[in-house]
Amino acid sequence: MNDMTPIRPATTLKDWESDQEVRWCPGCGDYAILKAVQRTLPEIGADPATTVFVSGIGCSSRFPYYIESYGFHTIHGRAPAFATGIKLANPELDVWLVTGDGDGMSIGGNHTMHILRRNLDCQILLFNNEIYGLTKGQASPTSRIGTTSPSTPLGSVDRPASPCAFALGSGARFVARGFDVSKNLPEVLKAAHAHRGAAFVEIFQNCIVYNKDVFDGFAAPKGAEDRQLWLKHGEPMLFAKGACGIALDAEKLTLKGVEVIDGDWQAAGVIVHDVRNRSVAHMLVELPFGPFPMALGVIYDDPRPTFESAVHEQSAKATAGKSADLAALLARGQTWTVGGTAQDPI
Repeated sequence: MNDMTPIRPATTLKDWESDQEVRWCPGCGDYAILKAVQRTLPEIGADPATTVFVSGIGCSSRFPYYIESYGFHTIHGRAPAFATGIKLANPELDVWLVTGDGDGMSIGGNHTMHILRRNLDCQILLFNNEIYGLTKGQASPTSRIGTTSPSTPLGSVDRPASPCAFALGSGARFVARGFDVSKNLPEVLKAAHAHRGAAFVEIFQNCIVYNKDVFDGFAAPKGAEDRQLWLKHGEPMLFAKGACGIALDAEKLTLKGVEVIDGDWQAAGVIVHDVRNRSVAHMLVELPFGPFPMALGVIYDDPRPTFESAVHEQSAKATAGKSADLAALLARGQTWTVGGTAQDPI
């Protein structure tokens, strides 16, 4: 640190709570996510004066109202476009984008794809409750086959989208998963913030009204820990209190579950998680829950130069050694001089 280094003020959770009444349904998973974010912001040294939350439309998109910072509640599916403009205008801002499985994977799917492939430096939190909560419970792009809803009264026949697979396919350099009430969610958020580039975090969120307890298989308050695979870089992929693990089936080039005897995970062939291994990341996000545990934590993290840094570098090269002259710019090319007075005949 030198005399020119800005000193960020220390904050607490209370400093990030706005004066707005939180208006989600009682028991909604969004409350837990909000608190996880508000706990994380002080721990990463965030400054409300340089922090911006951007959202689209949906239950999750109320988020900017409840964070004491700058915020934009934008239009359906277009939050990535606003976030891009904000970051290009001021790359020093810390931009968080909050969206949902409807807002970010349906009408906004193309915008989500482009912010990921461009690699804008921001944190993208996609709340996935597998339903349209704000508009009264219709099936969403992530709803499971057979989901009954006002739009699918006989059960959905659509094959659901996988947000993390979508993110990897769009070129994301950071992909992670968590769920609303997990004690590990703040650590996932910290890792996303530490990543320079577009950090995509899928957060499973319980919709208490229209899709209650759909994630209880791995997210129930008690008894579901054995069905969670929390990934940590450099550590073996173990679950069920270390009694089981994930190994590579070399013949089929797929992942498989194995039993670990007496804690000897190496003898069982359990692989060590490498967040830079994109091929394994693709396999992890596609693991079917049930036969396998739910893969959670940081799945992929391999930074590359960001979009806004490339844009500003290009602009700096284009303007190097040149001075701004608006009059010269306006007079460039074909111009006409109009003479005469108002009294002259036409």
